Amino acid sequence: METCSHRAASERVRARLRFERRTPRHGEPLPTPTRQASHAQGRRRHAPAHLASGASRRRRQRQRRRHCHAPAAVRHPPMAQGLGNNTGDYARLAAALRDDHGLPAAVVARVTRPDWLRNAAGLADANYWRGTLRPRPVLDWYLKRVDEAVSEARELCAPGGKISLIGHSAGGWLARVYMEEFDASDISLLLTLGTPHLPPPKGVPGVIDQTRGLLNYIEKNCAPAVYTPELRYVCIAGRYIQGAPLLGDSTVASDEVLAVDTTSEGGEAVIISTNDKSTPSSATWRTRFVGQGYKQVCGRADVWGDGVVPEMAAHLEGALNISFDGVYHSPVGADDEQRPWYGSPAILKQWVPHLLN
Repeated sequence: METCSHRAASERVRARLRFERRTPRHGEPLPTPTRQASHAQGRRRHAPAHLASGASRRRRQRQRRRHCHAPAAVRHPPMAQGLGNNTGDYARLAAALRDDHGLPAAVVARVTRPDWLRNAAGLADANYWRGTLRPRPVLDWYLKRVDEAVSEARELCAPGGKISLIGHSAGGWLARVYMEEFDASDISLLLTLGTPHLPPPKGVPGVIDQTRGLLNYIEKNCAPAVYTPELRYVCIAGRYIQGAPLLGDSTVASDEVLAVDTTSEGGEAVIISTNDKSTPSSATWRTRFVGQGYKQVCGRADVWGDGVVPEMAAHLEGALNISFDGVYHSPVGADDEQRPWYGSPAILKQWVPHLLN
């Protein structure tokens, strides 16, 4: 099989299977780890393909459509960035997907940091103050940028290819809105990275829905997650640091791995990488601070997460749910060696096969 004139090579990458369960609902304890497995993962290489602008970019697109014969099984991935992030934050990830893994259509929605100030328009909507805000029209500007990225990905390779939509952080649940409201007929994969999918529980003291009802709307109106040959949801969470309540110590015990060499299939397995950079769960001012952030998202402070989004909120029932040890939430402030994020090379190579299969 060839991708844009280069022959693919594959390598075996070890991953540890930690859980096999449905995603816990809010308030439920984290499940007991059960087993470990290995997974084969592919790696494809592609010559550098840099996007130009204007007429130059359009000429390059026409050339790629003539010469790029990527198989339909390779999903071309436009990316939707998280709240406050801009296109440049994902430049290294997009370049790695293009140059190291043979995905020429890895493009990022064109968003600048000041663009996010447009969301202030929601303050004029009475639904914001009632906590019943809807994504549209407040976020139409963002959905249009995602649509442009998807259209660009469609143009970059031969017709008949499938589209993967990658969403980081809030970009993951906004991608679900996009799939509901726009043409998603050729999208066969939604892969989310550290996305807070679930609305915070109601009635928990001190918890305020920071989305002002957006996640409740998505939960009620967007299609549920599935993992089928036609459409796959892959939800990836990080376990960088365990939070702690403001008072007392965390009651969540450290996980234990029982090594059972077996292969996992289906949409409910949680896979943990061999990265051992997770922060210990002893209560400190830092874990208490992080725990308060987790509590605003899932109603609990004493849970694991990527430093911003709790693990339990980043998974969806029905999806293939994956968690990686030691993985931080954002490309901003990340370090590939000491504090890798979802797009760092060592982590990327473990989830990129979902884009290649």
